[in-house]
Parts: sequence; C-alpha cells; structure tokens
Amino acid sequence: MINGVLWRLRTGAPWRDLPERYGPWQTAYERFARWEADGTWARLLEQVQVRDDSVGAVEWTVSVDSTINRAHQHAAGARKKGATAGDELENPARASAGQALGRSRGGVTTKIHLACDGRGLPLAVVVTPGNVNDSTVFDTVMDELRVPRGGAGRPRRRPDAVIADKAYSSRAIRRVLRRRGIRAVIPERADQKANRLRRGKAGGRPPAFDRELYKARNVVERCFNRLKQFRAIATRFDKLAARYKAGVHLAALILWLREPAQDPLSDRT
Repeated sequence: MINGVLWRLRTGAPWRDLPERYGPWQTAYERFARWEADGTWARLLEQVQVRDDSVGAVEWTVSVDSTINRAHQHAAGARKKGATAGDELENPARASAGQALGRSRGGVTTKIHLACDGRGLPLAVVVTPGNVNDSTVFDTVMDELRVPRGGAGRPRRRPDAVIADKAYSSRAIRRVLRRRGIRAVIPERADQKANRLRRGKAGGRPPAFDRELYKARNVVERCFNRLKQFRAIATRFDKLAARYKAGVHLAALILWLREPAQDPLSDRT
C-alpha cells in the first residue's frame, strides 16, 4: 500500500491508474487520506527531524522561500461533502479555509512556502494560493518551525539565523526576528535603500547584512528542485489543499530519510 502511495507521488498519475500490483486504488487512496486527516504524515516527518536534531545533525541556519506550482484542471472543484473515497474525512471548518488555489497571469496556481535547514532539508511547510505575497506568510512559516526534543525540554522553535531574499525585506519581519533573538540575513530592496538615502540621517543606518552567509540561501532552491522530482508536487492534482500538503510532507520525509543522521562534528579530529 505504501509503495502504491509513493508510486502515485512520483508519477502524479490519477489514483484510479494505480497498477494492480499495489492492490486496489481505493485502499491506497483511503489510507493516504486517513493518514493526512489524522496527521500521521506530518508526525512521521517530525520524527525524522527529531532523530537528526538529537545527534546535532540539523543545521539551524534556516533558509526561507517559496515556489509556485501550476494546478491541474483536476485540482479545481473540491467537494465539501461527497461519497467518494476519502471525501467523508473533510469537515466544514477545513473546507471554509479554502483550497489554496489562486488565479494570476500564469493560471491557477498553488504556492509552497518552505523553511529548510543548512543541508536543504525541509523543517516547515505552508501551502497558500499562488497569488499570496511571500512576506505575509513569513510569520506562519516561522510558527510552523517546531522540532521537539528527543528527551525532556521544550521543542526548538528558534533558529540561529534566517536567510531570505528581498521579498522578505521589511521592518516588520526584521523586528520579529530581532525580538526573538534570531539573526536576519535579508538584503535591502533597492527602493528601501533609495528612500533611506533620500532621508539622510533621518533614514537611519542600513540593516546588517552578511553577504557570505547569504550565499548559503541556494539550499532552499535546491530543496525545491528535489521536491519537484515528485510529479504530484511539481504539478498539483489534488483537489484538497490538505491532501496536497500531505504529499509535500511525504516527499520531504523521503528527502530526510535519504540523508544520514550524523553529527557533523563526529568525523573531525
């Protein structure tokens, strides 16, 4: 059954086209849907994060960014109620939140917002309509950033630094990071710089920016590329945003399982 779910994630094929060797498609779909509804996929991802963090393998210089994915025509028209396998798991509260589909010049799209560690492994995932501004979702992404301790203690929610591009350059975001004691590595936008210089001394000092550390931001781009190797992620076929996000969680879980949980200092002499 799990292999059937993975096959569908990799190929992006309709559930009804699941090869017979994986069993009835309804069984695979219903299991995937139930594990999404009860949070199993998210908990599995959390467990591998805990595994790596317990040995010091998670690199807490976090990169934040988003990517827009085209939604297939089958992704439109989600039911609020229905007898199709798995639809009974949907409830009005979730349905009212919308299905993370946005229309723009590129068509109907969904946006994945991601926070990944220094190795390019996903720590937090947020799904929104494709026409949502990145900076407005930053707080939500940071709220999703939560790795429980392997033993006693509160979950870790605060990275050492956050690297992001100019789309996240705002006083509000810098203020939030400063208040939480997190180093901001975000370049200043050209219009912000021009406005600051035009005001002279009243414009204040430029925000601190580490150019060398900013070069590490490409890990989040590489992470998106790896996630999009799964065709069901590169193109959204799921009608329900929660199901699509569960697919992202499963793809992220696979990336974590491929990475050995090793203390980066263990091989140093």
